[in-house]
Amino acid sequence: MFGRVMMALFIGVAICFFGLPVLFIAALNGDLHFIGLIVAAMLSVWLLYIFSDIELYKKPKGKKIAAGIIGLCLVIGASFSIPHFYKQSFAEVDGEVDLYEYEPFTDSGKLAQPDAPSSFKIENELPKLDGATALYPLYAAFTEAVYPSGQYLPYDPAFSKVVSTTTPEAYDRLIEGKVDIIFVAGPSSGQIKKAENLGVELKMTPVGREAFVFFVNSRNPVDGLKSEEIKGIYSGDVKNWSDVGGKNDEIRAFQRPVDSGSQTTFLKFMEDTPVQEPEIEEMASGMGGIISEVASYRNYKNAIGYTFRFFAVDMVQNDKIKLLAIDGVEPTIETIRSDEYPLSSEFYAVTAGSDNPNIEAFIDWIVSEEGQELVERTGFVSIE
Repeated sequence: MFGRVMMALFIGVAICFFGLPVLFIAALNGDLHFIGLIVAAMLSVWLLYIFSDIELYKKPKGKKIAAGIIGLCLVIGASFSIPHFYKQSFAEVDGEVDLYEYEPFTDSGKLAQPDAPSSFKIENELPKLDGATALYPLYAAFTEAVYPSGQYLPYDPAFSKVVSTTTPEAYDRLIEGKVDIIFVAGPSSGQIKKAENLGVELKMTPVGREAFVFFVNSRNPVDGLKSEEIKGIYSGDVKNWSDVGGKNDEIRAFQRPVDSGSQTTFLKFMEDTPVQEPEIEEMASGMGGIISEVASYRNYKNAIGYTFRFFAVDMVQNDKIKLLAIDGVEPTIETIRSDEYPLSSEFYAVTAGSDNPNIEAFIDWIVSEEGQELVERTGFVSIE
């Protein structure tokens, strides 16, 4: 009997010896949803050994009991992973796109091309460019038209002259003097305050127009909303789709991270209407830590989110969502150009006093007929 107990303990230690490193790696990589299943598997293997050494469980009825206990352990362990995989089954519509597809001088066919070679070229002292993900295809096209042929990796801010670190990081890098020009929506109050505190003046030059859009699951029967209805949804006053012509289903309203271009534009749209707290999700960080951040949009049947038209239509190209008409107007190139669409706005080339000698001439070219041709061909609306 003593020998059996010692052997069971030895097997348990051996299972832990191999299983605990797996648990550690899962935690380190942020795969916390697998931990319950891993622990259940370790326990099941140990129980399998114990049951195999007990006479009762060698009989048919005992085997069924043992199988039931082990199965229950596995089901309980798997239950910790089910919510994660359920959430993952819904697409992140505002998730990342692969900007390498738009990298200049790679013959990807993704960038807009002018009819004739640019009359303006920069050969030396290239301005460092950064900006929003949704605008990268545009300023990558500017790069290909004006800069010398070379490698401009979009995700390598340490070495590349042309990158996209997203709007919040781009503003930080501009204010800190790490880049010369950023292509973004207008700054948030926090970004303006940071610039003022550091004695930096932000100069914003409009270079194009775009539509800020709200979208829902393509199966949602609602095709459009009034501005006041959207404000009611995001203030928390309107909670059910049936209140705005949809089905009887609770509205799940997603927001975007603070200081992102879309969140800044959204807050300007909301004006003085109070905004409810955004949905938060816990994310695993390094060494098994947990951080909380604004939940990314998931395409639940009752969800609503927002972004910019070009990103949703041309970059993501997700047929499982649909853009909503706002105040009866669809967000199209034509309604942006005519200013009928109520949430049309300019985006900018923003500078902050860099001494690079080519900045002014480059921006002058961007707002010229040649530069505006690329704005239109990329999929935006040129400035008047």
